[in-house]
Amino acid sequence: MWEIEELDVEPITTVIPWVNSSKSRLGFEWGPGDMLFYETVKGGGPKGKVCPLIHVVRKDEEMYSPILRKLFNESHHIFVGLQRSQEESASKPKTHQFVSISKNYRSVIRACIEELQHIAVSSAVSALTAQDYNQISILLAVELIWNLCEILFIEAAPAGTLLLHLLDWVQVHNAGVDDEAQELLHSEDPAQHPKFWDVVICYVLQGRIQEARQLLAKQATQKPAASSMFKTMDGLLKKMPVFNPSGNQTLTEFELKWGHWHEECNRHLEDSSFASNSNMETVCKILLGDKDTLLSQKKHLTNWYHFLVTQLLYTHPAVKPQDLQYYAQECMDMFLKNQIEPEPLDSILLAAFKFDILQVIKDCSIALNNWWFVAHLTDLLDHCRLLQSHNLHFGSNLREFLLLEYASGLFTHHSLWQLAVDYFDYCPEFGKAYLELHIERVSLDTERKALKVLRICEQRQMTEQVRSICKIMAKKSLHNNRLGSALSWSIRAKDAGFATLISDRFLEDYCSRGSFSDLELIDNLGTSMLLSDRLTFLGKYCEFHRLYGEKRFTEAAKLLLSLMTARLAPRSFWMTLLTDALPLLEQKKVIFSAEQTYELMQCLEELTSSDQNEHPSEQEDDIEITKVELLRLALARNLASAIVQEGSVNAF
Repeated sequence: MWEIEELDVEPITTVIPWVNSSKSRLGFEWGPGDMLFYETVKGGGPKGKVCPLIHVVRKDEEMYSPILRKLFNESHHIFVGLQRSQEESASKPKTHQFVSISKNYRSVIRACIEELQHIAVSSAVSALTAQDYNQISILLAVELIWNLCEILFIEAAPAGTLLLHLLDWVQVHNAGVDDEAQELLHSEDPAQHPKFWDVVICYVLQGRIQEARQLLAKQATQKPAASSMFKTMDGLLKKMPVFNPSGNQTLTEFELKWGHWHEECNRHLEDSSFASNSNMETVCKILLGDKDTLLSQKKHLTNWYHFLVTQLLYTHPAVKPQDLQYYAQECMDMFLKNQIEPEPLDSILLAAFKFDILQVIKDCSIALNNWWFVAHLTDLLDHCRLLQSHNLHFGSNLREFLLLEYASGLFTHHSLWQLAVDYFDYCPEFGKAYLELHIERVSLDTERKALKVLRICEQRQMTEQVRSICKIMAKKSLHNNRLGSALSWSIRAKDAGFATLISDRFLEDYCSRGSFSDLELIDNLGTSMLLSDRLTFLGKYCEFHRLYGEKRFTEAAKLLLSLMTARLAPRSFWMTLLTDALPLLEQKKVIFSAEQTYELMQCLEELTSSDQNEHPSEQEDDIEITKVELLRLALARNLASAIVQEGSVNAF
């Protein structure tokens, strides 16, 4: 896993100048994931004045929230872990493994919610923005939906166990009663607290029977005259049957036992056992699942799905999964009877209770402000083999489509784009094509970032993208006169033409300065110098200087001559090479043989004859004439010495 490069900086302000027009107009500019929206005004604005009405509209604004970026980062690790575990696992994955992964996703959501809520109540921060509060409500809804999908689809809880999970679901997402209970218990006289019965009823509505019994016991001690009534209620609450999935009791036995308990509750109500206390009577009616009583407690139930679970707890505790949809629809209609149209959250939860997975995903895609939720949930459901039949008409299955959309959104962010690479990797059909398109849009601001992008492309054999990145970086380096970096990038790009251009720049730089920059790089080109003839010449020419510096004159002379006779050197550089030969020609010891000297003479004559067709300035002409005369004199002397030396050797 690579390290994510964070570049959290304010975006550059773009100024839109005043324009002359007959009337006010609107304009916009699309960027990679953003839209710049601005208003132009009537002409006549003073010179230099700019239009202040500029708005940047982002497609996925929440990606710029530091806390939510933690959500994206952490969920990315869970996602990759799931994909790898499926690749490495030889056997069929177990349900409990998927449930564990689902809980990991939910824990990340919960951590983000708690961090945002902590900021909201922190004394160091005066207030959250409206967007932050909106984000909290969205995350709470996401957690609620994911938890329900985990129970119904991933864990696929059977009758009996199903209601226990739904009770936990309601309790977790309706925890306001705990704050009220703490306030009540810390008061001087809890039994006389104005919210005492509200808390008791809330506990009963959530199926938290033990907490309700503990509170009722506090009031029973203060009202000895009503001790019989409290004792009766405590007995009913204590005897309430609760299904134990790990026990020996069958579901049929549980239903029979629960039926007897329900009849006992009804008998006490008919006998007016609680008639003297309206609150106790309300509790008894709740235990019987009386719909009118439950609906009268809307302020404690707060929503229709809480109403649904409470009604099932006290009327159908062994409800079967396939029957949930009928009870859910009925409870929603009863609870929201005055509401013209249900909220998107209500529609999503109802679709889940109807086991319509596709509708849940569709509604969430429309209602939520990004693809994070639907992409990860769909991926998990697909691994659970619950989406095998849902293929789209345009080639990709639903899982891949949503992952592609989510990853495409990540690519608009300056650092989260790195996460998107893994998501594309696990989209077998179109992932690589999407990655190739998006990777080209990543801004190569630094060499470090460019190397990171390059490594991603090389690991995935994306040859064209590798060449493109190297060319871009080579041009940037050349523009900044960093010849060594430019040459390195052009070699990686295998761009012979650009390598030739940079080699020429190196040679020009040498002619003006008398030395090479980045000499170590050139000395270690190895086989890379074969990319172009000019690069080969550059490498060999640097090798000549190295040999000369090591006083290996014979080898240096042979290499210098071969560069000219093999026509590797550009014609414009011949005079420089011949000038480099001067110190070797002036050595006491003969370095160039007679034959080599003749070849140097031929090169000099060829150069001077071609230069006669050009028209240099008078000053340049004098300098060139002087160089040629010195070279001819040195060559003549060396030729004479070489002939004498070679003749002496032949005589012996």
